[in-house]
Amino acid sequence: MDVCRRPLKPSIPHNHHQKRPTPSSDAAKASDALPLPLTITNYFFFTLFFSVAYYLLDRWRDKIRTSTPLHILTFYELAAILSLIASFIYLLGFFGIDFVQSFISRYSHDVWELENDEEQIFIRDGDCSIHCPVSSLITNKPKSMDIPVTPLPLKDDEELVKSVVSGDIPSYSLESKLGDCFKAASIRREALQRLTGRSLEGLPLEGFDYESILGQCCEMPVGYVQIPVGIAGPLLLNGRMPRGQHQQGLQSYLCIWGDGMTRAPVVRFASAKRATELKFFLEDPLNFDTLTVVFNKSSRYARLQGIQCAIAGKNLYIRFSCSTGDAMGMNMVSKGVQNVLDFLQNDFPEMDVIGISGNFCSDKKPAAVNWIEGRGKSVVCEAVINGEVVAKVLKTTVSALVELNMLKNLTGSAVAGSLGGFNAHAANIVSAIFLATGQDPAQNVESSHCITMMEAVNNGRDLHVSVTMPSIEVGTVGGGTQLASQSACLNLLGVKGANKESPGSNSQLLATIVAGSVLAGELSLMSAIAAGQLVKSHMKYNRSSGDVTKLG
Repeated sequence: MDVCRRPLKPSIPHNHHQKRPTPSSDAAKASDALPLPLTITNYFFFTLFFSVAYYLLDRWRDKIRTSTPLHILTFYELAAILSLIASFIYLLGFFGIDFVQSFISRYSHDVWELENDEEQIFIRDGDCSIHCPVSSLITNKPKSMDIPVTPLPLKDDEELVKSVVSGDIPSYSLESKLGDCFKAASIRREALQRLTGRSLEGLPLEGFDYESILGQCCEMPVGYVQIPVGIAGPLLLNGRMPRGQHQQGLQSYLCIWGDGMTRAPVVRFASAKRATELKFFLEDPLNFDTLTVVFNKSSRYARLQGIQCAIAGKNLYIRFSCSTGDAMGMNMVSKGVQNVLDFLQNDFPEMDVIGISGNFCSDKKPAAVNWIEGRGKSVVCEAVINGEVVAKVLKTTVSALVELNMLKNLTGSAVAGSLGGFNAHAANIVSAIFLATGQDPAQNVESSHCITMMEAVNNGRDLHVSVTMPSIEVGTVGGGTQLASQSACLNLLGVKGANKESPGSNSQLLATIVAGSVLAGELSLMSAIAAGQLVKSHMKYNRSSGDVTKLG
């Protein structure tokens, strides 16, 4: 018995070819319950409704003319009011029921044509098929690509491997041809070993759900990499834990001062004058509301926040910024940008869209625009460390830390010409959390932008330390967050999935956890350097005990 994905259509029993039922004149209608023909009842109640309405209006006018109180009713007036109500109920009920019935009938016939219906899973065993709603089998599993199954001629695995090696069967098509993701990965793995002459021993194959990454996360899998995951903490953020712990630890205070993912297409005109005209149009506050409506139609979570333009000759770079709920939001903002570009073609038909991304975003690259304007979550985190803790726990002094931070993180980074790298090792913490929680590892580049500040406070007795990170790009839904291991780590932090009550709060909390962890990491490393313990600690804790020469 195999579990496979199928297109969104109703199941059809085997050995039967049934057509979808179509509405006909014999179908049951709301009017079938009436004792008289439809035309007679309609004529009667239409006539009754308008007749009594005219009578009551005429009587109302007479009462106003004669100054008679309106609440004093005669028998005929009372009967007319009851007749008006009865005819109105009939007309409203009859046509309302008939409309609803026709709508439901149409929906039931067309429901399988809708693109956004709930996915279905079909479990096949021989010739029988069992239809099951996906919600009963899989929780929070994203929609993945539906790949039609094209059965191969009967071949054993050895023949399939030879066909892949020879190129008769493309490696990328194994999932669609076999209908078994694990078997496809196994055959691809063996073919790869034969083509390269290298063994993949040590790279696990079994124990992973390859169905879960079909159409997302990874293409042409041959195994999976195991990464050890450790924990550090507790970390108290704004007086509360991101998970269920109660021990006293580092206490930090955070503030998110920006939350917006960006995408910047590049468009070209025949002249710089025309490019400038579009720039003025986009930056005019009078046009922003219209552009917002066009942009926001792409998603129920995407909300346009601002547009920033830059000109290079006759090329215009348009940087859109929008909130994206609990998703990291790259795809979401791209859809909204495409809507706006299509809309702008009406007034600027000569506009040539060179690319949906023109690197003014800027994604997966160190860029001043992210350092200055921010991208994703912009977070500042601070903490005050008691002088006694600095001396007893960190084994150094407040003055030593302040001086080291100035000469290393600030002056040293400036001498190196660093962009956003005014810190000791923020990227270590960011990359570790990204891998554990299913974030995009490549976005560690801009997410690690950080400036670490340290100064003596309370007459020099205590240490004030802060980290400012303007472009932490994280999400708690979509992408690698759906993988089982990464989802478990998000659940440990209390930020798994989307927050339905407050969209975006889970991803914001994850960003604050990143910033708080970076602050702790900065404090730890800087203290080790100031105390002269860095080399000693690395030699003791960070060296492999195995024989590295034997691993080659």
